[in-house]
Amino acid sequence: MRNRVEARQRAEELVSKMTLEEKASQLRYDAPAVSRLGVPAYNWWNEALHGVARAGTATSFPQAIGMAAAFDKDLMKQVGEVVAEEGRAKYNACSSEGDRDIYKGLTFWSPNVNIFRDPRWGRGHETYGEDPYLTSRLGVSFVEGVQGDGPVMKAAACAKHFAVHSGPENLRHEFDARVTEKDLWETYLPAFEACVQEAEVEAVMGAYNRTNGEPCCANSVLMEDILRGKWGFQGHFVSDCWAIRDFHTGHMVTDTAPESAALALKKGCDVNCGNTYLHILKALQQGLVTEDDITKAAVRLFTTRYVLGLFDETEYDEIPYDRVECKEHLELAQKAAEESMVLLKNDGTLPISKGKIKTIGVIGPNANSRQVMIGNYHGTSSRYKTVLEGIQDEAGDDIRVLYSEGCHLYVDRVEKLAVRQDRLSEASIVAKNSDLVVLCVGLDETLEGEEFDQGNAYGSGDKKDLLLPEVQRELMDTVLALDTPVIVCLMAGSAIDVSAADEKAAAILQTWYPGAGGGKTVADVLFGNVSPSGKLPVTFYYNEDLEHMPEFTDYSMENRTYRYFEGKPLYPFGYGLNYGDNRVTEVKIVKTQGADSKAANEKCVEENTAGSVHVIAKVKNMGDMASGDVIQVYIKDMESRYAVKNHKLCGFERVDLAPGEEKEVEILIPEDAFTIVDEEGKKYRDSSSFKLYVGTSQPDERSVELTGVDPIVVDVRL
Repeated sequence: MRNRVEARQRAEELVSKMTLEEKASQLRYDAPAVSRLGVPAYNWWNEALHGVARAGTATSFPQAIGMAAAFDKDLMKQVGEVVAEEGRAKYNACSSEGDRDIYKGLTFWSPNVNIFRDPRWGRGHETYGEDPYLTSRLGVSFVEGVQGDGPVMKAAACAKHFAVHSGPENLRHEFDARVTEKDLWETYLPAFEACVQEAEVEAVMGAYNRTNGEPCCANSVLMEDILRGKWGFQGHFVSDCWAIRDFHTGHMVTDTAPESAALALKKGCDVNCGNTYLHILKALQQGLVTEDDITKAAVRLFTTRYVLGLFDETEYDEIPYDRVECKEHLELAQKAAEESMVLLKNDGTLPISKGKIKTIGVIGPNANSRQVMIGNYHGTSSRYKTVLEGIQDEAGDDIRVLYSEGCHLYVDRVEKLAVRQDRLSEASIVAKNSDLVVLCVGLDETLEGEEFDQGNAYGSGDKKDLLLPEVQRELMDTVLALDTPVIVCLMAGSAIDVSAADEKAAAILQTWYPGAGGGKTVADVLFGNVSPSGKLPVTFYYNEDLEHMPEFTDYSMENRTYRYFEGKPLYPFGYGLNYGDNRVTEVKIVKTQGADSKAANEKCVEENTAGSVHVIAKVKNMGDMASGDVIQVYIKDMESRYAVKNHKLCGFERVDLAPGEEKEVEILIPEDAFTIVDEEGKKYRDSSSFKLYVGTSQPDERSVELTGVDPIVVDVRL
């Protein structure tokens, strides 16, 4: 275990030797050296949503939303471990060269555990989806992987963006997210609470917007009452980049930069990503802050640096540079991509039988795109594999592969001097000359992402609707109208209404942004070298469903996400097909009270005692292909008026099954699953009657319709 007390004592001693000016300088994200005290420069800003980002070569994993589709806690921890190891290797090498630039430190501003509450949000693909329980479990695993459990922290993770943050992007510098106490504690805070209290995340980043009137980077309720008060957070707090400037330029809660700096510092923001803390000393002169305020923040920051062992010799100092993008890490990235693929439809065309196909047409703006492989906040891979290249490699010499770009990603022509849709006829020709078409459509980070991302086509990064760009819809309609069977590869980080493909395509594979080598994985799935096994971490709505949701700026959960949605979705949260036929055949419930509670293998105990519940499910692959799957448990409170409208995920576990194989899967349902959140934000048990649904999908009507399988229902009384 790490000794934070000793680290803090050393930090206090070091900071006590600094001048006022030196202490203030250390609150910048680009903290300068204090040479006389042997303190090197340190840049706090580093990124690692799906691999070390923005500092050259690193292993490229699928974007976060894709890894969420794997529903794999162990995988997320392993990805975090790779981030820490490659981060250390790069830090060791760069610092030995005197390079302490941005993106080269050991404080990673990841994971993003915001809730993807509205499908239009451009940054949703950075998250783990729409469900607080799934997000909290994956967030905790990632943080634990990054930080390690040794006496020295391997790298520091950061839970962002605290809190109640999910668009609109173009309003974030002035927007006030108004949220009820129920939605706050039921939806927006659980993942942060888990990262802080379970994983002991070292940093928390505030959001750009206000929440209930106060800026998130100077919010009394969020930062003082909840984070450091109720949760006992011991790490450091960082602003989002230039968010403190927004206090006086967007939110208008202050008039000057010194006032903004003072407000953030007083509320507990320790490091400023931006330049507003350059005004800290002026704020001191104006009596807005004290030297003790500056000292407190500096001590917190140096505590983190001591916890990371940056002033000592540690076991991590010898991690060599050759661990960056090494064979084992690339293999893990491929595994992550395999588990992330979600098969949305299959009429039996998949997997492709090589003996029956002579020509495959690969069509679409994302078929040969490197950019679509990587998502945003990415590193640089030394090798990329597009879907076209993956299919060409897998097809070998026996299958001819034809290719057409089909259309631009979003503008109306590929060549500027050509007529509109200048690649459409080529796409039709390729399709007519093929036995099978793989149509690669979707988005990339230029169409969904952060406000004013470089090259962002729409500026804000949010989507105006759930449709593909018009040119891609025309391409899809053209290809689907022909006689050639079409497999649609949907490459995007969010819900897309592809109802036309659902009606006419032979198969639909959701690939997300699968990482630099993801083209190989897509080909492996298409040809049956591996079965798809991912599940949707978000609901795929029909575009017209937006008309019945609250406005994008309304943070109410009413009619949003699978827990509250009142309609019938295109594809539900938790849904995904595979090449096997995995069925839950039997479920036993074991009521527990404490660490050794597995001993009592009895039906649910009928008494009001605290404790969790173990679900023991027998699962059998009744198909003729090996396949991974995700066993999911949902709970419905049958009595409380405060329960979520539908049901909620309360447990999940991945399982791999050979043909005909049967396994027993045990899933712990935490005591917290049996609680509700009332209108005042209070959490407690308000019912004695529950239903548990155990299967490979949700218990909703649409999931049953798509899979043809009902989950097993168990009545539980506590």
